[in-house]
Amino acid sequence: VQLQASGGGLVQAGGSLRLSCKSSERTFGSVAVGWFRQAPGKEREFVASISYGGSVLHYADSVKGRFTISRGNASNTVYLQGNSLKPEDTSVYYCARDPSGGIIYRPGADSYDFWGQGTLVTVSS
Repeated sequence: VQLQASGGGLVQAGGSLRLSCKSSERTFGSVAVGWFRQAPGKEREFVASISYGGSVLHYADSVKGRFTISRGNASNTVYLQGNSLKPEDTSVYYCARDPSGGIIYRPGADSYDFWGQGTLVTVSS
């Protein structure tokens, strides 16, 4: 299984970005997907997750109300829409696969088995 994260870039505070996570797995729609981020000098932290059917969503408090995770019409892609971006959102963003289904809130990185390479989001003040 290979995951490819893309869509990062430089944006001004208050702006928006949409990140994409594309999987090589034909049954990607049957697993949960999470987004994590890691800022320089900090630990990787959970951002959001979506269940296999797309009906159960979880968000970190720091992004709730500003970020939206969703599945594309093509079942092998998951998106993370970030609005009202803040300088503290600056990080490398990673998508990851959770084989459990994603119904239960699982913010720990060790619950995810395959990871994308990361895409850098920089928010300028």
